[in-house]
Amino acid sequence: MSVSTTARAKAGPMTKEERKVIIASSAGTVFEWYDFYLAGSLAANIAATFVPGTNDTAKFIFVLFGFAAGFAVRPFGALFFGRLGDLIGRKYTFLVTMTLMGISTFLVGLLPSYDAIGYAAPVIFIACRLLQGLALGGEYGGAATYVAEHSPHGRRGFYTSWIQTTATVGLFLSLLVILTLRLSMSPESFAAWGWRVPFLLSIILLGFSIWIRLQLNESPAFQKMKAEGSRSKAPLTEAFGRWSNAKIALIALFGGTAGQAVVWYTGQFYALFFLTQTLKVDGTTANLMIAASLLIGTPFFILFGWMSDKIGRKPILIAGCLIAAATYFPLFENIARIANPKLMSATESVTIDIKADPASCGTLFDPVGVRVFTRPCDVFRRTLATNAMHYKLTPAEAGAPISVTVNGTDVAIPDTDKTGASVVAAAQAAGYPVKGDTSILTAPSISQVLSNERSLSIIGLLFILVLYVTMVYGPIAALLVELFPTRIRYTGMSLPYHIGNGWFGGFLPPTAFAIVAASGNIFSGLWYPIIIALMTVVVGLLFLPETKNRDLDNWH
Repeated sequence: MSVSTTARAKAGPMTKEERKVIIASSAGTVFEWYDFYLAGSLAANIAATFVPGTNDTAKFIFVLFGFAAGFAVRPFGALFFGRLGDLIGRKYTFLVTMTLMGISTFLVGLLPSYDAIGYAAPVIFIACRLLQGLALGGEYGGAATYVAEHSPHGRRGFYTSWIQTTATVGLFLSLLVILTLRLSMSPESFAAWGWRVPFLLSIILLGFSIWIRLQLNESPAFQKMKAEGSRSKAPLTEAFGRWSNAKIALIALFGGTAGQAVVWYTGQFYALFFLTQTLKVDGTTANLMIAASLLIGTPFFILFGWMSDKIGRKPILIAGCLIAAATYFPLFENIARIANPKLMSATESVTIDIKADPASCGTLFDPVGVRVFTRPCDVFRRTLATNAMHYKLTPAEAGAPISVTVNGTDVAIPDTDKTGASVVAAAQAAGYPVKGDTSILTAPSISQVLSNERSLSIIGLLFILVLYVTMVYGPIAALLVELFPTRIRYTGMSLPYHIGNGWFGGFLPPTAFAIVAASGNIFSGLWYPIIIALMTVVVGLLFLPETKNRDLDNWH
């Protein structure tokens, strides 16, 4: 039976039906996030399997593009499935999205390698990522709307905060499965076939999630609207074709989800990217530390969701964005000093100066990894950025060939060096660490991580980043649901959420890398989330309404 309006108006103990709604919605959404995160967590294995050649940079760019592709299409999934959700109902729509996600993930596990089917392998992989992104675009709005419309007045922040844990729990689950496999087989076996197992396991999770969701009833708010005949006949037009509603979507995006997204992705994705790609910490150690910080931090989603019912959604969201923006630089600098002290020492003591004709140097801005760089100035700077080396670009005379000095000494660059390998070698001779340097933090087991003072210190810093994530993400579902009227709620809330998280957040790692490559400073990529978070602080303070006291049944 569905929960009545009267019952939901009483903020008493959680009923059995409400608990069932939360568990079913959360379980399915955890599974979807688990599927989506596998591509990021297994990036190196995917690149090695589906991309030809030995160019590590090309493989890395492919993975970034594949990961970004899934985020790029999320707003389109939000529009398509959001419209369906407002037309035919919340329950059946997010059953479709979950099934689509599960099947596309399972197919990745079965997909033959490049050696077997050639370029069809990367093309099919990208197609699966696009399907995942479309499905995820429809899933979140349905789950959040469904739970909120079952929630009693005065407890929506607390109830929907359980949905907010699903992204982090999904990431944690994906890391846990991957780590278990890595630790139970040889590196060669994992690289050959073991990495496929997490994708194949998704079919079991899909079956369980479909079974549990089939037991749910449609949300009472949608049932009431259907009985009254007040459903929107054109949700897209009504939500975004009318300025009164379109304005709400813009405020929700720039004053809410954009800042929430960059704080979220900085604390969970960019932190992992920074540890492995910049600081050269091995993947197992980095994943263990991230997993530990997520395990400690996840309950705070519930805490901040509950707090938002007491003090409001807006102050917690704005505070999280502001504190994050103010502290990112010192937090990441401390992570770097602990994880790779030799690298940090080299950034301060080794001077790399590139002199080139400004006309021969491009912007290096390549957020989706589709540009091909051939000019030495661009290639060398990208190579230095990939190796986490600071450099300074100095203008040379027009037409002058590129030259590089390390600590004032000219680097001899052979004509055969098309990648800047000679510059990297000179920088390493001057003090930069080589791959596998013993000073780089290594703790490739749970016991080593928990007994290592350096790894424990980093877990503490990562937990602070996750705490910011819980502040901005815990209240956001309730806020978005309450911003939009029932008849266009699924459509209205889904688009700003997925533009914020799919574009502002999803493109954070490649955009930050492009900024690092262009500036020559490994920390400069942090300016992207800082600026976006501060924009949300300003827009949110000026235009975002407080919504915690709105009655969803009367908000048409």
